[in-house]
Amino acid sequence: QVQLVESGGGLVQAGGSLRLSCAASGRALDNIAMAWFRQAPGKEREFVAAINWRDNYADSVKGRFSISRDNAKNTVYLQMNSLKPEDTAVYYCAARNRYQISSSLDRYDYWGQGTQVTVSS
Repeated sequence: QVQLVESGGGLVQAGGSLRLSCAASGRALDNIAMAWFRQAPGKEREFVAAINWRDNYADSVKGRFSISRDNAKNTVYLQMNSLKPEDTAVYYCAARNRYQISSSLDRYDYWGQGTQVTVSS
């Protein structure tokens, strides 16, 4: 079992930055794929970024967001720059029991409780 706890969300103005953290317990992260998803009100949960030995991003965040991991701290981060109002959502950390990354939410086995990110215009 893997427990995931997100933090770092909040209210920021358009053009600003936030860094989300996802602290994991129950299993080392260095041999599993990790990802961030987000869900805006009234919309389906969507892929944002994923990482194993490489990273992958949704087109909507490429060049603005960066995913990274610190295996010593068992933590994954999402650095979000140049934020836009359309980035407003609850952001979820996810982990899967395999090393291959995926942009499909049904491939992930564990989820955090989510952290709210609100970008004002």
